[in-house]
Amino acid sequence: LSGSLMSLYSEAELRGAAVRGCVQLSLRYEAAQQELQVHVLRCRELAEAKKQRSDPYIKTYLLPDKSNRSKRKTTVRKRSLDPIFNETLKYKLEKRDLQGRTLNVSVWHHDSLGRNLFLGEVEIALGAWDWANTSPEWFSLQPRVTCSPGSSPLDPWGQGGLLTPLAAGRAMPPTGELHIWVKDAQSLIPLQSGTVDAFVQCYVLPDDSKGSRQRTRVVKRSLNPLFNHTMVYDGFQAKDLAEACAEFTLWHHEAFSKRQLGGIRLSLGTGSSYGLPVGWMDSTAEERQVWGRLLQQPGHWVEALLPLRTN
Repeated sequence: LSGSLMSLYSEAELRGAAVRGCVQLSLRYEAAQQELQVHVLRCRELAEAKKQRSDPYIKTYLLPDKSNRSKRKTTVRKRSLDPIFNETLKYKLEKRDLQGRTLNVSVWHHDSLGRNLFLGEVEIALGAWDWANTSPEWFSLQPRVTCSPGSSPLDPWGQGGLLTPLAAGRAMPPTGELHIWVKDAQSLIPLQSGTVDAFVQCYVLPDDSKGSRQRTRVVKRSLNPLFNHTMVYDGFQAKDLAEACAEFTLWHHEAFSKRQLGGIRLSLGTGSSYGLPVGWMDSTAEERQVWGRLLQQPGHWVEALLPLRTN
């Protein structure tokens, strides 16, 4: 595991301090520079990591990207439970790419032996943020809900992850539409060329005809390709989605061929469709959960970052 993933998932780092206090920060998007600016001002009433002291610093991630390139850090403030940082952490990206992103701000005690202690965090959904508000605001720090690496949204041992929001809505009765927005793939493993020319292909099974096949554009030379491609499937009744499977496969595009890199299958994972046993109804627990949320929330986007599997 990289240091970034260890700091996100290690239970050892979450022990030892009861979370309390708050952090003050402001958000600004500078259109001219295409830059998100996170101005970290201060914290107050932090928990004590040692005897009546902490050596705090602040770390941010622009979720769902949990890789090292998404991490930003302030300097360490020694011996303070009310540290003043007054530092600006910056991310280069287009404003439209802030939709579906969450800013994770966590506070840590710096330990010289490397076992940094978690002091609390806050998460801000940037898609709902009022960008006219650039004033500093206080946020209460929250404890982290721990999870094992195997159940994390992005499996650190896998080929990478695919971020795919979905929505099912009713159009003209009695049928409706399934909307699929393929956003991006993350942390792909480089091929011999050192990169990937990626595209995503989708079927809504049991229909495996050419009419069911839809695909994104090819994004060249990227291990974190951004697709931002919407697919629409119509003619569904609600009961049909319970028998269906949305299959996404990620491919590397070559001059005269293509190579499959992995995929995900979103379904209820029952092993059968319309009473017949089928091999493609084999969704993992995470994939079944996403499809179940879709069926329970018609007309709303359901977003997930799922690990690609090669089987």
